[in-house]
Amino acid sequence: MENRKKRVYVDSSAVGGKFNKRIAKQTKPFWDAVERGEIIIIVSDVLEQEIRNVSTPQRVKDFFNTLLQFQAVRVMTTEEVRMLAKRYIAEKVVDESSFADCVHVDGLGASVGMCWEHNTNR
Repeated sequence: MENRKKRVYVDSSAVGGKFNKRIAKQTKPFWDAVERGEIIIIVSDVLEQEIRNVSTPQRVKDFFNTLLQFQAVRVMTTEEVRMLAKRYIAEKVVDESSFADCVHVDGLGASVGMCWEHNTNR
């Protein structure tokens, strides 16, 4: 049986965490494994928008651009994911400030082929 590489969805806190003094030491083995090609990262269009934000430090932007040169899978946010994120807000599961987080979570589920039943009436 073929040894399959791990696929890991990363968000902006994971990318920026490389430079956070409190967690940089803990995240170094992960990023080293990515750079060695042992882990395939999953990158969403939402993450890319967050990283490209004007307020993101340049070193984080540069690191992100370097990451895209390694084994990375890019996923796009679908209209279904956006609608589901809006439903979470409408149902008051989260507030409007969590829209991007909802898109991350739903996009992750869609990107790895998970089947989720989204039913707020349980």
